[in-house]
Amino acid sequence: MVKVILLFFLLTFSNQYFAVEAKTKFDEKDSPLSFKVEMVPWDLVNEILPRKSFFTIIDVETGLQFRVQRRAGSRHADVQPLTFEDTKIMKKIYSGKWSWKRRAIIVKYGDQMIAASMHGMPHGAGALKNGFPGHFCVHFLGSTTHGSKEPDLAHKLMLLKAGGKLHEYINNADPYHLIEIFAAGINQTDRKIIKQTLLPHSNNKKLYKKLNEITIFSITNMSYLPLSDLEGRLSIEIPVEVEIYRDNQGKERKQIVFVLVRNSIVDRWYIQQKILQREV
Repeated sequence: MVKVILLFFLLTFSNQYFAVEAKTKFDEKDSPLSFKVEMVPWDLVNEILPRKSFFTIIDVETGLQFRVQRRAGSRHADVQPLTFEDTKIMKKIYSGKWSWKRRAIIVKYGDQMIAASMHGMPHGAGALKNGFPGHFCVHFLGSTTHGSKEPDLAHKLMLLKAGGKLHEYINNADPYHLIEIFAAGINQTDRKIIKQTLLPHSNNKKLYKKLNEITIFSITNMSYLPLSDLEGRLSIEIPVEVEIYRDNQGKERKQIVFVLVRNSIVDRWYIQQKILQREV
């Protein structure tokens, strides 16, 4: 009788233990965002994610995730969705239409969560049977495009967003770089980036309506002063030559005078949107 009771106790405890252990493992797999997201330099990522490795991409905005394989890439990772279903999920992230627009993503590999950025345009060669005609690019901290020695600004902003560092980065931007960030926000149709460049607590509905009509906002020339000349100033006007492409309207070349302000010499800069609204 004692042996039966002891055996029952051991079986019950064992089942509870393995149930808890299984649930813990499942929770870790099912809730990857519970891990800390890291900003890992490309030269290290290049070793962590070798060619032919498999990993998961999680889109920051939607939370959708899909599996990919790294196929190539020396300055960044050239990857492909793993299956037809993964391609379907990726296309859903891009609202059903492939695009060069950058998106903030998190790369999950084992127990690592790495901040990154991707675009959504199939190009080049592809080797997997997945319904994806080519590969797409995933950028990490310090990685560059094929044709540039410097990191792409839009990719950089997106991986900063994924790593929770975007606000800090924009807060420390000088007036000239803030305008470049504003332009990148327009080109990526990312209202969160645009909003952080503008004066807070303002009604921007009319401005956003105008910006939504713009498909490309390209800075062709900007007049610079030495940053040392701005140290004691609370406002500055910066003439910027731009090319603007609007939906069904073609290209327009114009000069926009950006007005930037701050509350004190130790505060961050903001773009004055009231004047900007008349300019774009």
